Amino acid sequence: MEFKELISSSETVDVYKCGDKAVKLFKINRPKTNALYEALTHARVEDTGLNVPIIHEVSVIDGRWAITMDLIEGKTLEDVMKEDPANLEKYINDMVDLHLTVHSKVTPKLSKLKDKLARQINSLDTIGDAVKYELLTRLESMPKHTKLCHGNFTPANIILNEKGTFIVDWAAARQGNASADVARTYLLFSLTNPEAAEMYMNVFCQKTNTSKKYVQEWLPIVAAAQLTEGRPEQRDFLMKWIDVVAYE
Repeated sequence: MEFKELISSSETVDVYKCGDKAVKLFKINRPKTNALYEALTHARVEDTGLNVPIIHEVSVIDGRWAITMDLIEGKTLEDVMKEDPANLEKYINDMVDLHLTVHSKVTPKLSKLKDKLARQINSLDTIGDAVKYELLTRLESMPKHTKLCHGNFTPANIILNEKGTFIVDWAAARQGNASADVARTYLLFSLTNPEAAEMYMNVFCQKTNTSKKYVQEWLPIVAAAQLTEGRPEQRDFLMKWIDVVAYE
């Protein structure tokens, strides 16, 4: 099979357009467990009835594991926000409503978000043992919920077209605490648009009657987890949030 139109690329995968399908090709050195686990996670999300791409095949193409799914074309919410900044508040409200729809779903067979966060924090060698202990202690004390969490809920992963609004990139989906999911969205927003990040958290707290302080308590935890992705340009920003634990 020949792939000519590259949609996106990362350290782990290349995504190509093939007719009305998108093919996610894992890098040659990625283990089969990555592809199989992601496909299973995505399939479980499909069962919730949310508007997501449908997986059609998991295969090996030219020695690389591949997931073939529906190609969702349209504009990302990120593009729409950039084109129409005057209506940022409306788009943030729409995005929060969509996030709440995600959190309304229950997927009991998904892995637990808390377990993933604990593994990520334990794997860090860039923070001291005392801070790591404080992060893990805080994580363990947080309420245990079973809501569907996207894990990477950003405007770039929301696509709008004539058929509706679609959510893509479910590789990090887990079941857990909605406020942890919102805290991660806040962090990712803050890297590029601090105004939108604050608005997002405020709107979520208003709509759900959630204490802003409670969501903020998740920030050092999710910042530490994000640090495991090894992006140098994010390190200083994330360490500031992790340091909050050390000084409390």
